[in-house]
Amino acid sequence: MATSPSVPSASPRELPEGRRIPHLASRTIGSQTPKHSLHENTSPQPTIDETSKPTPGLFVTGIAAQYPPYLIGPGKLEKFAKKWYDVESPGMKKLLEINRSTGIDTRATIRSYDDAFWNRSTPPTIADLDGFFRKAGVDLTVQACKKALGEWGGAVSDITHAVGVTCTNAGNPGFDLLVAQKLGLSDDIDRVLLHGVGCAGGLAAMRAAANMASAATLRGRPARVLVFACELCSIHVRCDLDAVAANPEETKIAPALFSDGAAAFVLCNGLAPEAKGKGIYSLIDWGNAVLPGTQQHMAFLTDPIGFKITLTKEVPPLTSKAIAPMFERLLPSFPLGDKGETLGAKDFDWAMHPGGMAILQGAQRAMKLSDDQLRASYEIYKTRGNSSSATVLIVLDKLRRMGEGRENVVACAFGPGLAIEMATFKRCRKSVEL
Repeated sequence: MATSPSVPSASPRELPEGRRIPHLASRTIGSQTPKHSLHENTSPQPTIDETSKPTPGLFVTGIAAQYPPYLIGPGKLEKFAKKWYDVESPGMKKLLEINRSTGIDTRATIRSYDDAFWNRSTPPTIADLDGFFRKAGVDLTVQACKKALGEWGGAVSDITHAVGVTCTNAGNPGFDLLVAQKLGLSDDIDRVLLHGVGCAGGLAAMRAAANMASAATLRGRPARVLVFACELCSIHVRCDLDAVAANPEETKIAPALFSDGAAAFVLCNGLAPEAKGKGIYSLIDWGNAVLPGTQQHMAFLTDPIGFKITLTKEVPPLTSKAIAPMFERLLPSFPLGDKGETLGAKDFDWAMHPGGMAILQGAQRAMKLSDDQLRASYEIYKTRGNSSSATVLIVLDKLRRMGEGRENVVACAFGPGLAIEMATFKRCRKSVEL
């Protein structure tokens, strides 16, 4: 098992307008440095008023979630498994035991498990699933995008960039093009599709959007970035259950955790005139890193009848050890408290990706968080399950609807690699200095 990782600090850069953009290159978290330590940066540092640190001037101006209409409880999976598999095999018995104790009451699915599409004598092929996603997944994503765009309130023709992410489809051209066409986005917008990032995808897409918007600021141009994530995990249920049946001595938990969902948001830089007045969150900093020697613990690989998930029991302890170093790496760029004090984990609401109860509880113990600080993550986990890349964005949307809360917010997610993604925010309750 990897030891507690540490993360190098980032050197900030001054913008012509006086705004600061953190230097946030991807890094690998090493295991040689002392626990939670930060490497000293010897490069020249700009002079910054520590009582009022400048921010990148990036604002989430619209954010939305969209779930499909069907909800399934633990009993639905058990009934489906009994129909097609030997539920007395060791692997299936273990899966169904876990299914009853995940802490998830309901999960969202794009179709009912009674639908004929899943109930064929032979499972749907990867080609069948690709065609299904490129219709149903695109439609679900468009719904989320329209809600986010509506809250932002601008014209679709003003969107300058688009970032899409999914790990449950690999077709070309990417589903992002299909979404852009359905929304009527301009043919010449800067468009990026992320794949292979799994549950970390929502924040990986935010990181990509932040870097795009920051680059636009440096070039003196407004940026309005539409970001969207969509996952249809349920369409791979036969593939997942086949893996359980084929490997009866292994413990497979994916069929009991994952669900379907989409999310979208609009990120604007400070040169977009509407940004300051319509901000929901001000994005302060962002970063990612890979935990060395952990690649084997999480995977989502192509199979003739779907994508096959690997999740080992080492994921929760490994991920919980990576949170504090990344938080400490991002914290120096965060504005100080009202009395000039450095903030800590207790001063933030946490939008943790609800990858599983063990991951949430591990994060809570590692950072000494209260249930209230994780209230949105626990709520989404309990009522909708884990929708992979879209989920952390859904948690951010849920969090802003759960009362006043803390002014400061951290979002965190993990994906294959193992990789950690994190972003810090301030709620836009009043005028935010650009």
